[in-house]
Amino acid sequence: MRRITGEAKDETLIELQSVTDSHLGDGPAVLTVFRTNLHSDENGGNSVNSLPGHTETEKLQKNKDTVFFRDGVRRVDFVLSYVDDKDGEKKQERRRAFEANLEKEGLELETEDKSDSKDQKTYFLKIHAPWNVLATYADVLKIKVPFRTSDVPHGQDVPLEWLSHPFRLPEHIMRPHPDYFTYPFDKTKTDFFLISDKDTFFPPSTRNRIVYYILARCPYYKEGLKERDKTGIKRLLSNGTYTAAFPLHDCRYWKRARNAECESERYNFYQHWARFLIFYKEQPLNLIRKYYGEKIGIYFAWLGFYTEMLFFAAVMGVICFTYGLLSYEENMSSKEICDPNIGGNIVMCPLCDKKCPFWKLNSTCLSSWQSHLFDNEGTIFFAIFMGIWVTLFLEFWKRRQARLEYEWDLVDFEEEQQQLQIRPEFEIQCTNKRLNKITQEMEPYLPVTSKCARFCLSTATVIFWVSLIVACIIGVIAYRLAVYAAFASVIKDPLRKIQLVGRFITPQLATSVTASCINFVIIMILNFFYERVAIWITDMEIPKTHLEYENRLTMKMFLFQFVNYYSSCFYVAFFKGKFVGSPGNYTYMFGKWSKLRNEECDPGGCLIELTTQLVIVMSGKQLWGNIQEALLPLIRNWWSSRKGRRHPENHYSRWEQDHALLNFTQLGLFYEYLEMVVQFGFITLFVASFPLAPLLALFNNILEIRVDAWKFTTQFKRPVASKARNIGAWQEILNAVAILSVVTNAFIMAFTSDMIPRMVYLYAYGKNENMMGYVNNSLSIYNISQIHEHNMPEERGDWFGNSTTTCRYRDYRYPPGHQKEYTHTMQFWHILAAKMAFIIIMEHVVFVVKFLVAWMIPDVPTGVKARFKRERYLIQEYLHNYEVERLKLQLSASFITEPPSEMSLLTDKQEMVSECLLP
Repeated sequence: MRRITGEAKDETLIELQSVTDSHLGDGPAVLTVFRTNLHSDENGGNSVNSLPGHTETEKLQKNKDTVFFRDGVRRVDFVLSYVDDKDGEKKQERRRAFEANLEKEGLELETEDKSDSKDQKTYFLKIHAPWNVLATYADVLKIKVPFRTSDVPHGQDVPLEWLSHPFRLPEHIMRPHPDYFTYPFDKTKTDFFLISDKDTFFPPSTRNRIVYYILARCPYYKEGLKERDKTGIKRLLSNGTYTAAFPLHDCRYWKRARNAECESERYNFYQHWARFLIFYKEQPLNLIRKYYGEKIGIYFAWLGFYTEMLFFAAVMGVICFTYGLLSYEENMSSKEICDPNIGGNIVMCPLCDKKCPFWKLNSTCLSSWQSHLFDNEGTIFFAIFMGIWVTLFLEFWKRRQARLEYEWDLVDFEEEQQQLQIRPEFEIQCTNKRLNKITQEMEPYLPVTSKCARFCLSTATVIFWVSLIVACIIGVIAYRLAVYAAFASVIKDPLRKIQLVGRFITPQLATSVTASCINFVIIMILNFFYERVAIWITDMEIPKTHLEYENRLTMKMFLFQFVNYYSSCFYVAFFKGKFVGSPGNYTYMFGKWSKLRNEECDPGGCLIELTTQLVIVMSGKQLWGNIQEALLPLIRNWWSSRKGRRHPENHYSRWEQDHALLNFTQLGLFYEYLEMVVQFGFITLFVASFPLAPLLALFNNILEIRVDAWKFTTQFKRPVASKARNIGAWQEILNAVAILSVVTNAFIMAFTSDMIPRMVYLYAYGKNENMMGYVNNSLSIYNISQIHEHNMPEERGDWFGNSTTTCRYRDYRYPPGHQKEYTHTMQFWHILAAKMAFIIIMEHVVFVVKFLVAWMIPDVPTGVKARFKRERYLIQEYLHNYEVERLKLQLSASFITEPPSEMSLLTDKQEMVSECLLP
């Protein structure tokens, strides 16, 4: 091969060498390894521009926006980048050793000099995996490849299918390749598979997965020196030897690739998936799986299905809210509160010590009307509906997931994943070996003593951080108790000229809104720190497989997020207003010395405050999440791409354009799942307090799908393709949240809502079976003269003309002068019994329906089972026929090469007949 050289003899640009690697074939084989060095020395030297042959190298590659080597034939499967710095010698030595070992594995390398990069600092090492390497590792990883076009019908015609045409994508986008029967690759049976072109037989996602598998396990120590910790691209990235490692996108997202051999799938993503204006279109899941791998494909399939199911929950929520609006004028309780002759004549006891005055009931008129919008008869049916909706969502997702497992060849993947995807960190750090009873091979393991010590430290760390969250929530509660008095004195002060505000904002509402905002800020701060702690303690545990690592991190993060996001809602729903006491015997948070009297609910109940808390935390999290996901990547990519820019964008090479993009980390998908599961908790655990929560989630998820698609297509480097059979530990978390949601909504309807006391009054105590007189019935009487001195207001002026000697408070107790004064009435016990009965009945009804629905809906559709069995049968038949034909060829070859004896001929015929008769 002709060499292109510079002035010095050692400035060789293209080197040709032969490497013998007996591990890549059945016997010794000669593999040609190409290595292009476009610089004489990594620290500097003569640049390419000064070389006489530079014009000839430009002829080899006219288009810089390409995914091929300079010869235009070999595809770039992976790219490594690096820069020279002060610690250059050590890093050069590591790179030389690492790249030499990559060449021994059979990979082909080509280097781009820093003088051609836009910042004049970065070198790019392009990696190509030839057929022998791909075949070897496809056999090792048991990658399924096609061997015959499928003749199984894909599906049946759906009635009224024409109605879905506006939501459909073109067929070549939805099904980028025909259906095939697949089988794990075996390099000894290459003629069994549909190999028309070895260069394109393995798709780019499979190629970059194989190359990354090699990079993650390739050592960078010199031959003869075995240092186990000096292994893998991850360590080289962490110590700065390389600055980035990534596979290439196939083209620019706004324009098709010039080379016809490039698929331009990134362009198709942008046109048919990553734009918000086509939010109503279906997702190209098969194309996502082909380009990004099954793991990312499963995520978008789950997110899309979750969004579809949210539509039905949102419709029911809107109907429930509409019922509250339509029954607005029929709300007798609010009418009585707002009536100046009823609510205007009822004097309420002070809500806090010293600072809070006596007040009129009609001052809560607006909040009582607001409460009715969410706390009405329709809320009960909506809570029951959501309990059933959760079950339907989970069961139908299992069916959709089973269909994807079949269509994407993931049915038998779990065992392979456990055995083959051992983390390189586990192999490096676990030096102890033991015999695997199944494979009968020596494998690394973590001793029990070390495992227990690491587990104890991890558990203690998680408990500490959860306790820290609880402490912060207690601090927020103390804030609510402390500032309530301040808001009460300010809002009710007629000299401050804020009467207009005071008419619409009560002290309870002001306290709830400010406390919710403070709580949201604390949540985000704790999240920021705990994410790093959770990753650190999970790394310390040294999980064996990638699946085990993700599951452990998932459980730690969700436990923290559960306490962090939901604890304030649990407080408002189940604790606020429940342990108040009575005017003569108030309950204090830390005892009477703290002077922090427990909060009371409005006469209309605490449900409106729970709604406020839920709206602020849920909406704030969604808004902040969208800002982080959309604006931050855009700003960071713009900032990084503007540095060192020398030429127009279209003059950059494909690897330079991708190098400027953000890295998609291993935990990138984890955070996407976490965000959606936390949202799922909001719309299920507390949905009885805010029926519009599914509608907000639906709008957010429609935006989320397109924002995520836009990020993957335009802002992130192409992720390394990885496989996953399902959504992992998130499935069990969703199941647990679904069961817990039935309990929480039952308790919210019983103890937070005012619905049960109203029903008891309507059917047991009301006259003429109407709600007239309910407000007066729900308020107990207390003698003002019996209120303790430290509970009385500081200002002892003329309150309401001193026309009353009693005040009212929210409870069911006997009035002063009664022989059982200030003790609970029989109505209190009737209401408590009704609440407990409601909880038991609602939970049993919903759970029975849930389990009945789960039993009636099989996890795997019948059609998928039949197609899977049919495919298994055909695969066995084709394999049997292949082996029979192969045996015939071997026998015929033996007859030609050596005349057989009568005895051997008879034996061969018997073997052939017996082989053909095998099932």
